[in-house]
Amino acid sequence: MSEPALRTEHLTRRYGTLTAVSNLNLRVERGEIYGFLGPNGAGKTTSLLMVLGIIPPTEGEIYLWDRRLRDDPVTLKRRVGVVGEQDHFHEHLTAEEYLRFFAEIYDVPQPRTRIGALLDRLGLFEFRSIRAREYSRGMKQKLSLARALLHAPGLLVLDEPTAGLDPHGIVDVRTLLEECNRDGMTIVISSHLLSEVERSAHRVGILHHGRLVRQDTIAGLRAMRRPGAEVEIQLQEPLPGVEAALASLPFVRHVMSAGDRVSVTLDGDSDGRAALARMIAARGGLIVGMSAREPSLEDAFLTLTERDVEQWGT
Repeated sequence: MSEPALRTEHLTRRYGTLTAVSNLNLRVERGEIYGFLGPNGAGKTTSLLMVLGIIPPTEGEIYLWDRRLRDDPVTLKRRVGVVGEQDHFHEHLTAEEYLRFFAEIYDVPQPRTRIGALLDRLGLFEFRSIRAREYSRGMKQKLSLARALLHAPGLLVLDEPTAGLDPHGIVDVRTLLEECNRDGMTIVISSHLLSEVERSAHRVGILHHGRLVRQDTIAGLRAMRRPGAEVEIQLQEPLPGVEAALASLPFVRHVMSAGDRVSVTLDGDSDGRAALARMIAARGGLIVGMSAREPSLEDAFLTLTERDVEQWGT
């Protein structure tokens, strides 16, 4: 196996008596999309700032492509592209001027062609002569991504890459990142949008109270759902007494109904759908649809962090 694009060993950051990140051992393989998740205050931003060489760790080491970051920070960081959650712009510059400035820093070959292609791909080409101060938040986010991709980095680090984007913009950015990944780019995404990470990431690391509590594939994390399968039942019409009837079955943990819809949580890995159907039929109900809800990345996150989903927004 080749060395990973990013590896940390016992990475720790303290601020006085506060430990923001403790003993972090990340491993991001070359060519994968890695989702980095955690509640607010979990230490994600501090971890990324250390990985990017912006703040020094109190303890531990960072390796990029098996080279220790502190041994050759300038060379290694030139191979990294970054989109921060709150990027700062030279707002008096047009988008084209802004990207040309960074193209010179990174010695990008054929900069005019590269800049035009990125602006076109992100839907900004017709706005290339407009100053950044006139851009919307979503347009600025796309401009940040264009800047991060300008020099074709080997590692792309994204902190909330779809912030401020409308649904079409989110899809456009997701598709572009998947294209970059297919071309061999390694991507780390830190985001509170679990559904977006679930769509794109190959593996995920979950940080909680500054500690990495799990690092696994999406499938592996889904298997960590809370105990009990969930069954959604659609009735032809509301059925009086259905909650009490289904709750009387020995393998049923919880029942909730709303009109003609019934949600049932089963014990463990029980598959009691046939018995549920018989109970409903015995009471004169007619089922028009029944499905088991698949576990999600959100289920795994809640199981591992024991935090309320409302903190994650929508």
